[in-house]
Amino acid sequence: MTATLDSAPRTRGYEARGKGRPPRLRQDRRRLLAAYGFLAPFALVFAGLFFYPIGYAVYTSLFQQEFSGLGFGGSELKFVGLNSYVAVFTTPEFYQGVLRLFAYGIVAVPLMLGLAITLALLLDSRLAVMKRLFRAVYILPYTVPGVIAALLWGFLYQPGLSPIDSATRAMGFGEVNLVGTDLILPAIGNIMIWAGAGFNMLIIYAALQAIPASVVEAARVDGAGEIAIALRIKLPIVLPAVVMTGLFSIIGTLQLFNEPIILADISNAISSDFTPNMMAYDAAYGNNDQPLAAAISVSLALITFVLSFLFLRLTARASGLSDRQEAS
Repeated sequence: MTATLDSAPRTRGYEARGKGRPPRLRQDRRRLLAAYGFLAPFALVFAGLFFYPIGYAVYTSLFQQEFSGLGFGGSELKFVGLNSYVAVFTTPEFYQGVLRLFAYGIVAVPLMLGLAITLALLLDSRLAVMKRLFRAVYILPYTVPGVIAALLWGFLYQPGLSPIDSATRAMGFGEVNLVGTDLILPAIGNIMIWAGAGFNMLIIYAALQAIPASVVEAARVDGAGEIAIALRIKLPIVLPAVVMTGLFSIIGTLQLFNEPIILADISNAISSDFTPNMMAYDAAYGNNDQPLAAAISVSLALITFVLSFLFLRLTARASGLSDRQEAS
């Protein structure tokens, strides 16, 4: 009876003030609205820079520009549906470009990640000296823009001027054409590894720094050596960071464009459809076929999404991350 008598005046007080809800609920609602207000500018910019280009590419790929009067009567956009996608997936050059990227990524990505993991573990070991200096040296190639890096390496690859070719001749190995058909993919992969290993190393090294020192010291007390600590303790803990760098590397591999289009000036092995991105560029600016270029771009985006999803699923199962998440 006392509780009923005490609660009745409070309820009537809220109704008299016209609020209809306790002050705590009103305060939570104001905080939620404030949070949405702070997130709104970012959400608008993100939607404009991410979703709008994708939507516009999909929209463009569904139309075709048709000319009348031998080109003098103007042009109009005509809805053609999935005709551009049919053209993409019935073109052998598109599949050849995708398979070329697969062959390139299968070799380059593991080598780059292996080098990044090795450098990060070396920097995190007790035997490392001048860590700040070496960390800056390793990350320096990543700060060089991709076009500039391709130009720099292009001078080292160019036949007749390459010091690498001169060195192989001096050692008796004969002429080595680094931009020929047989070595063009390893040459491009070398640029990718040179530029990307330092960035991946920095991410993995940051994850290593987050490992509690007590865990490592406990392993040393138990008699574990530095190599055993690195392989059995540090590497499993930073595995999520390794997976993230692997995902970034796969996406970067499928977007390969700068290096081959720069090296195409000194290499006969690189055609206009060497990669899907180059194929889209040639369709848009070489043949003025914007719908086909948009269809190629959307198709490559879908392939990238599927491969990234499969990579995350496979690595989660192999490392047991999915089981840990379900257990937590």
